Parts: sequence; C-alpha cells; structure tokens
Amino acid sequence: LEEANALEYSILVAATASNPASLQFLAPYSGCAMGEYFRDNGMHALIIYDDLRKQAVAYRQMSLLLCRPPGREAFPGDFFYLHSRLLERAAK
Repeated sequence: LEEANALEYSILVAATASNPASLQFLAPYSGCAMGEYFRDNGMHALIIYDDLRKQAVAYRQMSLLLCRPPGREAFPGDFFYLHSRLLERAAK
C-alpha cells in the first residue's frame, strides 16, 4: 500500500491479539460498515478479512463470559449465522 501510495485513500481497521475481545469482535463489522457507506454513496470499496477465526474466538470468549449456552466446539449457536451474514453484507 505504501509503495503504490494507496494509503492516501485507504482505511485500515485492525484488531490484534493484544486488543480486548470486544474490539476483535467489532473490527470486522466496523470495516464492513465503512465499506457499505462508500459503496452506497457511489464510490468503490474493497474489504479484506484476514482471519475471521480470531473474531470467532473473541465472540466465544464474550459469550461464555455472558453465560450464554455453548454449542459445537464451545462456540455459541448463532456463531455461524453471524459470519455468514457478515460475508453476505460484503458481497452486496
């Protein structure tokens, strides 16, 4: 991005392993919302999700802290629905 001078017109949203679980969970959604804003206003948008597994682990941690019943592999039952909905939002 630096070599192509693309940082001038790019937004990077990152949540590393050292960030709280809540930030890791919300980062893909905030990136998607920003991309949707530009898309809906007639501009170009590209969103790249590096690793949604980390977001899934963060969601599992938050759900277990909230005493939600775990499902398959200790992930909450709505976990797979959340990821599919997020990816569908990016594909519109």
